[in-house]
Amino acid sequence: MTSREAAASSERLWEGRTSAPPAEDLTAFCDSLPYDRFLARHDVAGSRAHVAGLLHAGLLSPLEAEEIKAALDAVESELAVGAFEFRPSDEDIHTAVERRVTELAPGAGAKLHTARSRNDQVACDLRLWLKEALAEVAGALLGLAGALLEGARAAGDARLPAYTHLQRAQPVLLAHHLLAHCWALARDFERLRDAYRRTDVSPLGAGAAAGTSLGIDPDFTAAELGFAARFENSLDAVSDRDFVAEALFALTLVGVHLSRLGEEVVFWSSQEVGFLLLPDDYATGSSMLPQKKNPDVAELVRARSGRLIGNLSGLLATLKGLPLSYNRDLQEDKEPLFDSVKQVSGGLRAMTGLMKGAAFDIERMRSAADDPYLAATDLAEFLTERGVPFREAHRRVATLVRRSLEKGSFADLVCSELGPDAVKLLEPGASIQRRSSPGGGGAVPVGRQLERFEARLASDLAKLEEFGRRS
Repeated sequence: MTSREAAASSERLWEGRTSAPPAEDLTAFCDSLPYDRFLARHDVAGSRAHVAGLLHAGLLSPLEAEEIKAALDAVESELAVGAFEFRPSDEDIHTAVERRVTELAPGAGAKLHTARSRNDQVACDLRLWLKEALAEVAGALLGLAGALLEGARAAGDARLPAYTHLQRAQPVLLAHHLLAHCWALARDFERLRDAYRRTDVSPLGAGAAAGTSLGIDPDFTAAELGFAARFENSLDAVSDRDFVAEALFALTLVGVHLSRLGEEVVFWSSQEVGFLLLPDDYATGSSMLPQKKNPDVAELVRARSGRLIGNLSGLLATLKGLPLSYNRDLQEDKEPLFDSVKQVSGGLRAMTGLMKGAAFDIERMRSAADDPYLAATDLAEFLTERGVPFREAHRRVATLVRRSLEKGSFADLVCSELGPDAVKLLEPGASIQRRSSPGGGGAVPVGRQLERFEARLASDLAKLEEFGRRS
């Protein structure tokens, strides 16, 4: 490298416009390389497609294209093995890659940025990264759904109380309760697919804001990169971060659902409830209390949902005041996105391991579910079947509950006031056997629900393969 080339490589791409080098405080505050180096592989991939597009448009000769591609291959290898040397002038991954390509192919490399801006380049890189990340999260999500489905299959006729307001409400099958989490995850999967679909649009070719006068073909580069479509409006293409916000929302809701499952694990594994026994390899101990086994995984997924909400709300606050088109504020899209993907992926895998290894105290669950007061609704419906208006039936049963709590046996009061047929509803398991409405917690509808979710999970796994192959 000549002394002139060495000096040029130490400058930033935009320094020709300014008469003084950037201040150290500006560099420290503005540079994004510490975190956007996550996009290195995707930046190289986008650059390869851009080179192919320049060749396709006649803006590079075949020899120049080959020289740049060889340099990109070398850069990719250096990055992969940790041999890539970053320099102080590398303010982001895009300038670092281009600087190194220009060093390796001085003549042709200087043409790499033809008809391209960092504005469309970073949007392209981030979309490529996010497509892969969403596929990874979706796969981990279906893994947790599968673990919960396995638990539901194995649960058999195990029953426990369903809760409202954290008060015992009605008995349900354990399978029904686990499947409730499965259906929430199925909705999350659909949201991730939708977010993926809107991420799957190439912005390459939009330039800085208004496209270019050079004869490039954005449809060509979109196809080279495996995108389903290309942008329609260059201003929108470089300023759009809807796909990031939408992905963050989908990830945040996954985190909220993980938090709810985590809260139930904490509740069920407490000694006061004792429904769930934590697996030793997914529990921690206490530094002071030798008897303790703590549900740290469940507590942390519960806590980190707040972090995910913060990432989403922070990005929305950043976006809400921006004019068209690109503004440097958009640099703030990456850290919350990278963090949310990491937290959700890790939380899904950890909760999958916990739920696979967890054991249930079936007898303790059954004892709680067989509390005769949990059949109160069945008693009201028993009266309704005999022509009593439900409000009147509700009042009569509530009165019996109150009287029994004050004095006397609930079963004796039911027998004397409502008859021997009514008292049969207080027998263990009778309530669940009677519950027959579609989607309900009784044996017959839960059996059908198991079949429906098994089919849904198989369908979702096939859909995961589809968008995984396209990413």
